[in-house]
Amino acid sequence: MFAYIVRRIALIPLTLFGIITLNFAIAQIAPGGPVEIMLAHLQGINTTAGAQIGGGNADRVAGGGDSRYRGAQGLDPELIKRIEKQFGFDKPAPERYVMMIKNYLAFDLGESYYKSEKVTALIWDKLPVSISIGLWSTLIIYLVSIPLGIAKAVRDGSRFDVSTSYVIFIGYAVPAFLFAIFLIVLFAGGSYFSWFPLRGLTSDNWEELSAVGKVKDYFWHLVLPVTAMTIGGFASLTMLTKNSFLEEINKQYVLTARAKGLSQSRVLYGHVFRNAMLLVIAGFPAALIEILFTSSVLIEVIFSLDGLGLLGFESTTNRDYPVIFGTLYIFSLVGLTLNLISDLAYHVVDPRIDFGAQT
Repeated sequence: MFAYIVRRIALIPLTLFGIITLNFAIAQIAPGGPVEIMLAHLQGINTTAGAQIGGGNADRVAGGGDSRYRGAQGLDPELIKRIEKQFGFDKPAPERYVMMIKNYLAFDLGESYYKSEKVTALIWDKLPVSISIGLWSTLIIYLVSIPLGIAKAVRDGSRFDVSTSYVIFIGYAVPAFLFAIFLIVLFAGGSYFSWFPLRGLTSDNWEELSAVGKVKDYFWHLVLPVTAMTIGGFASLTMLTKNSFLEEINKQYVLTARAKGLSQSRVLYGHVFRNAMLLVIAGFPAALIEILFTSSVLIEVIFSLDGLGLLGFESTTNRDYPVIFGTLYIFSLVGLTLNLISDLAYHVVDPRIDFGAQT
């Protein structure tokens, strides 16, 4: 097993290298880079979400000028060169790529084009918000889904199983962001009640509150976004748990254990639980990554939560490449690490599983 862990750790840098290389290449051919966006702003062209660059008004401004940037006609070439130097585009792409890789090896992720801050500082500043939402959502999803999945498996086909399935189907059908909008309309002053705040994780008078008041205020702000993410994530885990337990319950060793006179709880939690939970453990890294870095994007935008999801959305909109690549680098590193932890958890739950013996 030790040799397997060493091999997996050795593969992490190679995987990161491939991911960064692929995304760097895509960014070079994608229309609407930061230089073009800046030129369009200077020309007074609308660049909302970067969608107008490379088409529409930008084409009309270009008018067949000599510059390789659309929308550059009529601007001083020296100004264009200064803008290129500001964003680091005065160097050819291969040189920029080599420089980026060298910096990443030293964990220097560069500086944001627009915020004039180090990418590492930005990520570190936004990380607590995303972790707060992600960890609380993951905790509640697992605390609800695993017991519910076990109860549905034990009572398969019963009235309880059928009635809870309706709730699960709603969780499957309704996206988290749509449920978030529903919660805002209903409980955050949209049309009916104003029970919960709409923006941020703390109130404006946070510093004036007592310690207990700060805790209450924090959880008060968490209710709606965490609820929206929980509704969007518990359905699949519940069904995964149920199906895993059903598969194990119908196996021969369970029938043998029952024939020996073991109680239902002893059979369920002493024999079935360990085997059935393997699939749930295997899905934990992917679920955590999805909640932290994927599902949270729209939730953070909707509730104006200044986390990594909102940072990634804004950086993509503005073509802020250092932030895009930096967050991608961190996300990939965390994902690969969690996948390795998942394999180790497999071995801890069932020592018979030895990945090292299979390679």
